[in-house]
Amino acid sequence: MENQNNQNDTIIDNIKDKLFEQQFQAVKSFAFDQQVTDVFADMIKRSVPGYDSILKSIAMFCMQYAQKDSNIYDLGCSLGAVAVTAAMATQDKACHVIGVDTSAPMLEKCQSIIKSKQLGHRIELLKQDIVSMDITNASVVVSNFTLQFIPKEQRLSVIKNIYDGLKPGGVFILSEKFKGDDESDEFLIKHYHAYKKLNGYSNKEIQRKRKALVDVLVPDSIIDIEKRLKTVGYEKVLKWFQCFNFASFIAVKGDVK
Repeated sequence: MENQNNQNDTIIDNIKDKLFEQQFQAVKSFAFDQQVTDVFADMIKRSVPGYDSILKSIAMFCMQYAQKDSNIYDLGCSLGAVAVTAAMATQDKACHVIGVDTSAPMLEKCQSIIKSKQLGHRIELLKQDIVSMDITNASVVVSNFTLQFIPKEQRLSVIKNIYDGLKPGGVFILSEKFKGDDESDEFLIKHYHAYKKLNGYSNKEIQRKRKALVDVLVPDSIIDIEKRLKTVGYEKVLKWFQCFNFASFIAVKGDVK
């Protein structure tokens, strides 16, 4: 697993996320543009609790569930952390890894990272909307904090498309920021903001980014996420990770091995 652990070093640069330190006349909606791409590695590292643990576990899941000569999809691949992790974890299975994103700046930087890792023969990048793309011959599909940016009314059809494209015994790994119930949501958000402050963000930065994400990142509840996964046909749905209001699920098409 040492190689999988070390791969994260390739996406961490020295550009610190200071986007929301700036004074704006009006806070713009969050977008995966060049500014975000430039600081994305630092942003993820300081904003998503447990991100490294999730990546290492995705490597483990790929080693267990990826099938020989099948496709592995990284939906919303950004800088390719999942795609690189999956490619390195399945070197003995001849899997074809497909990274998908709509952001041209993200894909451009992702391509340079893949080239630096000498994985261009294993990873293909597509500039495409996951709402309309085809999933075929897949044994592992990963949506790592991506579905939450898709309009709610389209999420069920995206998950159904993923299910239909998975081979029997394949898995869908879904990581999402979720909305707690009335009693827990305030508690989770309060302590998540404390986590961000511990990582160097100011109160102003936290509030500005929160405002920028309104109507862009619309979270579901854990109940809604699990219900949606079961509705399309997954026989096993397990929440295997949670830290504050971030969680990851694995949904298995067929019986768990």
